[in-house]
Amino acid sequence: MISTNQFKVGMTIRYEGDTYRIAEYQHVKPGKGGAFVRTKLRNVSTGSLVERTFRPEQKFDQLRTEARPMTYLYEDGDQLVFMDAESFEQLSLPKSTLAGRFDLMSLNMVVDVIYIDDQPFDVELPTFVDLKIIDTAAGVRGDTVSGGSKAATLETGAVINVPLFVEPGEVIRIDTRTREYVTRA
Repeated sequence: MISTNQFKVGMTIRYEGDTYRIAEYQHVKPGKGGAFVRTKLRNVSTGSLVERTFRPEQKFDQLRTEARPMTYLYEDGDQLVFMDAESFEQLSLPKSTLAGRFDLMSLNMVVDVIYIDDQPFDVELPTFVDLKIIDTAAGVRGDTVSGGSKAATLETGAVINVPLFVEPGEVIRIDTRTREYVTRA
């Protein structure tokens, strides 16, 4: 059992019979009244995000999670196939598991598959990925100081904003948490 004072982003808890992952939390101490914890919880089974407020003395069951490194092999319809690097076992997960992040995965990328009670429920991408730009508009000479940006299509099909000086064929580093350009690779 854990209290709200022990919350951390990414922690998995059981609340009202469902399994949730803590997406955000904030300890609030108003000038008048008791302290409380404001949270955003992601339902593991449905993927929905709910906001809840808890008193500091409330207790929750913390669920143990295990991260296993696996290699992304290929896409099979609406399923993604991964292979365990140690046992060479293959695992299929629905694309919905990676909602909004699938287009940042390239073939043979090593990811962490997160398990709860020996059941896979989520996939964590590396914090930064290096991908090649396939197409982007031409940058205008002298615009590098202005801080402008343009849309670029990556080798995986993702479209992100990049600085004006970045050209097609270059490999860039992207932060998978924010989907933003970081630097040239």
